[in-house]
Amino acid sequence: MFEELLQAPALASWLGLLAGLLAVYLLYSSWTFQDKQKHPPGPRRLPLIGNLHQLDLQRLDKSIFNLSKRYGPVFTVYFGLKKVVVLAGSKTVRQALINHAEEFGERETSPLFHDLTKGHGIVFSNGDGWKEMRRFTLMTLRDFGMGKRLSEEKITEECHYLIEEFEKHEGKAFDNTTIITYAVSNIISAILFGKRFDFKDPVLRYMVEHDKEIIRLVASVSLLIYNVFPKLGPWLKNWRDLTKNVEDFKQHLLHIINKQRDTFNPDICRCFVDAFCTRKLSLEESDAQRVHYHDENLTNSMMDLFGAGTDTSANTLRWSLLLMAKYPQIQDRVQEELSRVVGDRQITMEDRRNLPYIDAVIHETQRFANIAPTSIPHSTSRDVTFQGYFIGKGTTVLPLLTSVLFDESEWETPNTFNPSHFLDEEGKFIRRDAFLPFSAGRRACIGEGLARMELFLFFTHLLQCFRFTPAPGMSEDQLDLTPSVGFTLCPLPHQLCAVSRY
Repeated sequence: MFEELLQAPALASWLGLLAGLLAVYLLYSSWTFQDKQKHPPGPRRLPLIGNLHQLDLQRLDKSIFNLSKRYGPVFTVYFGLKKVVVLAGSKTVRQALINHAEEFGERETSPLFHDLTKGHGIVFSNGDGWKEMRRFTLMTLRDFGMGKRLSEEKITEECHYLIEEFEKHEGKAFDNTTIITYAVSNIISAILFGKRFDFKDPVLRYMVEHDKEIIRLVASVSLLIYNVFPKLGPWLKNWRDLTKNVEDFKQHLLHIINKQRDTFNPDICRCFVDAFCTRKLSLEESDAQRVHYHDENLTNSMMDLFGAGTDTSANTLRWSLLLMAKYPQIQDRVQEELSRVVGDRQITMEDRRNLPYIDAVIHETQRFANIAPTSIPHSTSRDVTFQGYFIGKGTTVLPLLTSVLFDESEWETPNTFNPSHFLDEEGKFIRRDAFLPFSAGRRACIGEGLARMELFLFFTHLLQCFRFTPAPGMSEDQLDLTPSVGFTLCPLPHQLCAVSRY
């Protein structure tokens, strides 16, 4: 009998049987483990591609939002072989990012962003390096007046330059994209480089164009697929173009940094670069933090700040003007409130408390525009049980901001532009917990205070001076609010008339 078992056909049969039994055992063990550790539900996935066949990569946030309506506020999708846990809805996202800030506070670094940053900078870093860079950056932004009078003066000055550019068009239709982007980028440039740039300055134009191209490439479908199958990188033109653009931008920044170093005086802090050099000098060789003060952290941090400080605020401002042209009755109320409360004098941040309708319009613009619909993915720092589900350490987590800003249980008319979302029955401004355009928790936008000030001052100065209307021959109904999809959501190319009110 034993010798018969050793014969090839019989041996193969026995080995096949053993393999089958082992497979059944492992499958049973897996079920048993999942019963003990309840994992978030989700759609059935296919080998290799996961759930990619169920997702629209050009409007990923909408695809995932639709899935949340079936699978609940905590569910799993697979991008290829990568497991991603989605958090949907205002209560769930807030609970995770605020009440469990430590567990959900790591940044998931995709293959693409690892290629670009190597874990340096602020946005795509973790650990002690991230803590030190974020702490230093917050301190530096505050020293340069973020949310204070000094920032207000710089923004107000930039408003006047922007108004002059609008006036040059003499009420004729034009695309305001570039000029708004230059004006907004000058605010963060004043902090980073200690100066504003003329709108024709090739340095400013170079940085804005490179930043725009990087954002466009990062959001391309081919690079979303690259994150799933990173070995494809060298064969993807967009990957090659992106890495070259980022490297060129870094070299450009290094050139500016070296010029700043040539005139560096530790007793006079002119900008972010000076603050970085001063901080490095203040640390002893033995200080653990000193290891983080090197050129890679400096250039990546400056790229993070320039990109975040330009794209989101500029696009939100563009949305606000488009919405005013689209809804003239709302623009009427904005300008009536401005005329009644401020008149012809210069607007200040102190005026915001007395301009509740305008404050509501700006907040509703941020909600409705939904600039960063999927946020930037997080990662769990340790095993966590959340809403009854087990989520293992190192799991990629996607806080779906679309599901917060358009949560039907939080907003009366989520799919409509409605400033009343932020007004009580007496017309006073009210804050809403579900208003999270800057995200929340440990990874909330570092420049939120500066961005809020920019949006208020730019918007009110422009609406004080101009009435915004569609281009001749176009009605309000023809203005398209469909977003142009990229890393952020911005308006489609369009032209508006800025007609002087005086």
